[in-house]
Amino acid sequence: MFKTEFHPHSGHPTTIETFSTYRSGSGTRSPIVDDTPWHPFTCRADFEFAELMHKAALNKDQTNELLKFIWRFKTHADIMTAWASASSQMTPFEKHIVPIEYKKETIEYEFYSWPLWDWAMDLLANPLLALHFVWDAQRLYKHNGTRFERFFHEPWTGDCWWNLQSSLPENGAPFTFILYADKTHLSSAGTVKAYPVIACCGNLPVNIRNVDGPRGGCLVGWLPIVPDDSDQDGKLSYTNLKCVVWHESFSILLVTIMLLSATGFVHKCYDGIQRWLFPLILILSADYEEQCMMALIWGLKSACPCPICLVPREELTNHSTTYPKRTVEDAQDRVDLWSRDHIAGEAELKKQSLRPIKNAFWKVRLSNPHDALSQDLLHVYHKGKFGDHLFNECKKHLKVLGRVAEKKVDEQFDSFLQWRNLNHFDRVTNIYFTDGNKFQDISKEYIEALGDDATKNWNFPKAHASKHVFTDIMEKGAARNFSTRPNKKQHGPIKRAYKLQTNGKDTANQILRLDHMTFISGLICSRIEHLDKEQCKVMLSERELEEEDLDDQPFGGHIHLGAPQSSLTLLQLEEGNASNPAFAQFRKKLSLFLNNFLPAYNIPLPDSKTWLRLSAQDTVQEHRFLKVNYESVVDLKLATDYLRCNPSFHGHERRNCALIRTNDKDGNDKNIFVRILLMFKHTVGSKVLDLALVLTMDARMGPRCAIDRDM
Repeated sequence: MFKTEFHPHSGHPTTIETFSTYRSGSGTRSPIVDDTPWHPFTCRADFEFAELMHKAALNKDQTNELLKFIWRFKTHADIMTAWASASSQMTPFEKHIVPIEYKKETIEYEFYSWPLWDWAMDLLANPLLALHFVWDAQRLYKHNGTRFERFFHEPWTGDCWWNLQSSLPENGAPFTFILYADKTHLSSAGTVKAYPVIACCGNLPVNIRNVDGPRGGCLVGWLPIVPDDSDQDGKLSYTNLKCVVWHESFSILLVTIMLLSATGFVHKCYDGIQRWLFPLILILSADYEEQCMMALIWGLKSACPCPICLVPREELTNHSTTYPKRTVEDAQDRVDLWSRDHIAGEAELKKQSLRPIKNAFWKVRLSNPHDALSQDLLHVYHKGKFGDHLFNECKKHLKVLGRVAEKKVDEQFDSFLQWRNLNHFDRVTNIYFTDGNKFQDISKEYIEALGDDATKNWNFPKAHASKHVFTDIMEKGAARNFSTRPNKKQHGPIKRAYKLQTNGKDTANQILRLDHMTFISGLICSRIEHLDKEQCKVMLSERELEEEDLDDQPFGGHIHLGAPQSSLTLLQLEEGNASNPAFAQFRKKLSLFLNNFLPAYNIPLPDSKTWLRLSAQDTVQEHRFLKVNYESVVDLKLATDYLRCNPSFHGHERRNCALIRTNDKDGNDKNIFVRILLMFKHTVGSKVLDLALVLTMDARMGPRCAIDRDM
């Protein structure tokens, strides 16, 4: 049973639901269907052609050459005119000049932004998203057989959202922003850089906001980069200049929500309810360097290097002591003191490693940057602690042990079973640089402990970061809500656009125009996909919909077998797998299983038989793909697992493993791991059974290690 406690301001009573009701969610209204979703393109074919040209990154000459074979568009200019018309559906980027005083000179920097509240209004106007917005805080509980236990997943299930809504007027609701910023290299030489700002809406579910396209993270800002200067780099005044440029630029991005964060904005939502929306920044997603910029602290070697709390530098590995959290009021007081008295103010600022600069986030009500800064799993754990430290330490030990040990580890990784969404490595000891996603997958696979290096100094901010992870989860929901991983992916399209579609000059303007086209393209595609689905429902009967192949689609029920093969007789199956002892006497094993299984589940044997006998000519149909719906212990929602049993999947044998529930010899429940050897359908009378032959993995292999006994 699941209990949902809504915030008192919502007016919703507490609900108690079964899993089947809870997983389905609320809301039954369907989005409005647009009959011409490709508008303002003349027709669907025009849009799809223009989209293909954009995705293929064809230049003007290539496009014109191809258009000689196309009857509708005549020139590249015709396509660009259509894109310009389509782009008017969304708010365009604006260019700003940011003047900064430095050493008695005024330096002008260029900043591009999509006004943040305009972007929010564009989201609210999207009928395909309107149904998914969540406005009210919730506390979720699951009954464990004795009592209800609270759990967290979406941002609105955390304490922060609840407290924020409590501070708003009774009919007020938070419109929450999740903001990310990070520099990236555009050129392979690293001489051309970009500084994108990505925004997500925290009121949308994670399966919407953490995906590519117009529903997920969106490029809303292009920060100026203060150029490196060998004479100035490292000097306090030049470092402070970079911080001033960052926060003055970010203030321009936030300007449209500064006043509204205090007054609110009345908006009639899709459900017909007029809500008083208050924009605020709930989560700041960034790596450590960027967090220091957002919090305006000195950073790594300062007295208090944590952007969230006031832990001293020498106590970063001390997790038993909780230090006071940073506050906006305290930082403002110290900066104000510095503006009146530099000497006294400098002394106070140094105590907390603060910079004498006004923070852009102070201008947005209920948006404390120290509370909004969140755990960065990608850079702290996967790329940081593991990739930069533990993995390197392991390779050092292997180097000392010699080539035999290195080869053994590589062989173990190579023999690791291939799995969906898990990178497979044929060797790892030669990896010296890779991305955080690869390091995450390496860390999931087993590496035998090879000792410890007592000389390693672990007293650095990433070692301290885990001190705040549980607080972050309780305040803002599951860690995927503030992960930098989905936003880091946005760097890829930016780099691709620079490489293939710009001339290397005025790159910001060109890339932002191309990104806007990509956004519009995704928006139109989502409308067309929705129209296609609705038309399909109208054209096909319910029976025809059920009979469609569901390999790549959601499905009801518990399991779905896909990738069907030609039917085989039991004799052919045994002969084709004669070298595998698991298939020996397969017909006899299947017959014994069916004669025990069918009566146990009250499935009558055909023709009133008391014993089912299978002949060598009886057939089975092999399937090589299995989808399983199950209740996830991560978010307690319906999740789907994908399993394969294929002798040659992309050139490699793929026989996945599974954890199944069975009974021991005394009839008690028992969970064991199995490896899938064959998945098949077999018909008994009029009943079609979905079955599998598995290899149990519950027998002990070899002597038990001392470390296993100790643990």
